Formats: sequence, C-alpha cells, structure tokens
Amino acid sequence: MIYHDWISVLHSLREKRQSCVLVTVLSQRGSVPRDRGSKMVVSASDTFLTIGGGHLEYQCIAQAREMLQQRSHEPRTEEFALAARLGQCCGGHATILFEPLMQQQPEIQVYGAGHVGQALVQLLATLPCHITWIDSRAAQFRCVPPDVKVRQVDDPLDCVKEAAPDSYFVVMTHDHPLDLALSEAILRRGDFRYAGVIGSATKAQRFRYRLEGKGIVAETLARLRCPIGLPDVKGKLPAEIAVAVAGEIISVYQQAISC
Repeated sequence: MIYHDWISVLHSLREKRQSCVLVTVLSQRGSVPRDRGSKMVVSASDTFLTIGGGHLEYQCIAQAREMLQQRSHEPRTEEFALAARLGQCCGGHATILFEPLMQQQPEIQVYGAGHVGQALVQLLATLPCHITWIDSRAAQFRCVPPDVKVRQVDDPLDCVKEAAPDSYFVVMTHDHPLDLALSEAILRRGDFRYAGVIGSATKAQRFRYRLEGKGIVAETLARLRCPIGLPDVKGKLPAEIAVAVAGEIISVYQQAISC
C-alpha cells in the first residue's frame, strides 16, 4: 500500500503492533533536501515517506533501526552538517528529531511439537507476536509457519533461561516430568507475563503440590495456568484446545496493552 501521510502510516503500524520511529526535519539552515516539518516513518523492515533521500535519509534510517533494535523509548535529536558529515553537495545543516513509537509484541515460547503444539503454533502465527517453538524431536517440526523460530534442543530448560522478561510460556510436551521441570524453572524466574501448562485438573493439583514442596510460594503458584486455556472453550481436539489456549493468551496481552 502507498501512503501519502504519516498519520495513516502510524495508524496502520499500530493496528499491526509494529514498532517504528517517526523521523522529522526539526529545523534547517541553508540548502537541505526537504523543508522543516518533513517526516518519514521507519520500521524494522520498511520505510514510509521521505525526508529527501541521499546520505541524510540513509543515515537517519540506520539510526532509527538502531533505536528499534535497542528498544529505545526516549526521543532524541541529531545535528547533520550535510557537506562535512555526509558529503552532500547541497551543503546545508539539518536538525533531525527521532521519536520511537514502541509497540508491545508478545514473546511466546511454545514447548512441545505434538498435535496440540502444532495446532497452537499454526494459530499463534497469525497473530502479531514472536514465537519460539521448542522440542527435542526434530522430526516433529512439520509445516513450520514463516517467522516462527524453531529450537531443536536436548535440554529445553536452557531456553527458559534465555527467554526475555515478560515472555509468555506455553508448556505442552510429551513428558510429564519435563513439564514439571519446565514449570519450576519458569516460576522461579518470576518475570513471566504468562505461564500455562497443558493437563487435567488432577495434573494441576499434583503439579502444584510438588512445586509447593520445591519451595515455590503460593503467590507465584497462583499465576500458573493449569489446566490451560479459556474454560468456556470446550473440546479435546487439538484445534479446539489450541483455540482455547490462544484465546487465553490474547486476553492476557490485550490486558497488558491497555494498562
């Protein structure tokens, strides 16, 4: 789609929950490619509109993407002497304002590539989120959606340690002792946004009893969602369970966005 104004660009990116940087020519002296007030929008993979092209624009795009990579929230201004710094023949001077507009995209780790895991990942991949799919069995990763990161590892507990703060953890492996070990590691982190484990009410009771015995405090145990998924969404088919779990995750991250 071709955009003709920056407000429409920001609206579109907000709907997709894509972070961006709004780049504005704040002031200028002498000859510069675009006048004061000219804007462009830079996302991780795209640019929209222009502040005149050339080295000035390329430098601004690079700086904006560095801000996105660093998840910077603070606006900044930068002075550009076009002749001395950038070698542009127009020779003017521009002050550029960089305003990062960060959107929260959930970081979701799905442990387990069985039938339910496969159904869930296919569904989550349609949402604006970052998914890491983890299993020790390489053969289980069939029909991996684009942009889903696959981790085939011998010890999935290492992935818990590497996860970003405020991550969403979904545990549904083929091994109950592994589910318990993963649950313990996730709860001990304490900085998760969501932690859910597939299983029955009996499994949930057993897990909570064992985790309490391992020193997990009641307040942290109360944050563990097991059985997993929205209770009003019934059914035992993989697709039905996936819908219930995805719905629960959506409800959690929508609450986080509205706060």
